[in-house]
Amino acid sequence: MRIGITGKLFMAIFATCMLALLTMHWGVRISFERGFIDYIKHSNEQRISMLGEALEEQYSQHGSWAFLRNNDQVVYRIMRSFERSNDSNQSLPPKGWRTQFWVVDSQNNRLVGHSGPIPQETTRHPIRYNDQIVGWVVATPPERLTRNADINFDRQQRQTSWVIVALSTLLAAAVTWLMSRGFLAPVKRLVAGTHRLAAGDFSTRVAVSSQDELGRLAQDFNHLATSLEKNEQMRRAFMADISHELRTPLAVLRGELEALQDGVRQPTPASLISLQAEVSTLTKLVNDLHQLSLSDLGALAYRKSQVDCVHLLEIAVAAFRERFHTKQLTIITHLPPQAILFGDPDRLNQLFNNLLENSLRYTDAGGKLEIGIEHLPGTVQIYWQDSAPGVSDEQLARIFERFYRTEGSRNRASGGSGLGLAICHNIVEAHGGNIHAEHSPFGGIRVTVDLPKTGE
Repeated sequence: MRIGITGKLFMAIFATCMLALLTMHWGVRISFERGFIDYIKHSNEQRISMLGEALEEQYSQHGSWAFLRNNDQVVYRIMRSFERSNDSNQSLPPKGWRTQFWVVDSQNNRLVGHSGPIPQETTRHPIRYNDQIVGWVVATPPERLTRNADINFDRQQRQTSWVIVALSTLLAAAVTWLMSRGFLAPVKRLVAGTHRLAAGDFSTRVAVSSQDELGRLAQDFNHLATSLEKNEQMRRAFMADISHELRTPLAVLRGELEALQDGVRQPTPASLISLQAEVSTLTKLVNDLHQLSLSDLGALAYRKSQVDCVHLLEIAVAAFRERFHTKQLTIITHLPPQAILFGDPDRLNQLFNNLLENSLRYTDAGGKLEIGIEHLPGTVQIYWQDSAPGVSDEQLARIFERFYRTEGSRNRASGGSGLGLAICHNIVEAHGGNIHAEHSPFGGIRVTVDLPKTGE
């Protein structure tokens, strides 16, 4: 039989309670028994002292022990006088003797008391007359209970103590069970939530009922579930986007090839150029997917060295200037003489090309693109800001997501694969930098890249 964590916690707490309870019971019993014996011993000593004082007075009246020899009634009358006085005087010891006692003369001859030899270990109280010891009151020490009343009282206390232990055990068991269930309720919710999460139910959330470590664990679990749910949604969207992107050029290729096969179209240079264009589109999409998967896995090769990003940016702008001119777009640059970074020149060139391609595709004819580099403490800031059309705040927040394009129609004539900015984001992160987008003062988008300097 497997014992769950609730049972284990219950047994641990309950065992601790029982250990403390039995230890306390044992300590209380020892303390009571010793205290009761001490109490009896003290009361007997008081009685012996009082009896000795009374006998001193009687001896002074009679001048000898003749009045007491073999006359126990005298002692009994004295003892009864103690009991009568006890009813009105609370300072006197309680009624009843707990031990055997004797009265002996100065030569230790027994005058009154129990028959038989007097034990060696006794308590003695001297009886004096004219500063001389004329006798002793002798009593056995109360090392154990002898009177039936005392024994019954001790037995009653022991039974009461065990009843208290039994009731305390039941109370401890009930409280421990409730505590263990209460303590482990958040854990059980987390276990159940983890099972549902492992089964693929990413909408699972657990209630946060405290602010302690378990509460923070529940919050982290909810954050994890939210991330997994978002990743699952992104994965499904990613697969749908890939199928959409691949289906369009493949459908065109299939239609063109079937037309050529059926003789509807002739293999003219124009038809071959159309086929080549669709093949180029597929090739670019597959290459972008490959680059993105490598950057996600951290498998892109980065050969970093001291590079001048101004020089790299000038090369990239020169390569795109003719295409921008064809679309009637103006490129304006504000570049310092030099900006040294520790980075991979090939990946930085890919970053600049993707950003230029993005502005080229999404900027209306007659617009402009402004590119600048600024030196900031510890970083080099590179910015792109183009003209209309702009995007909404919601679109800005998603602009670096893969396959996301701001136009709702997903028109391939104006948009690319939707992977360029996602690749840019991964390249910048691999260089320890930061990239973000905001509204451009020219009506379009401003993309800012912060890359750390070296040697500072």
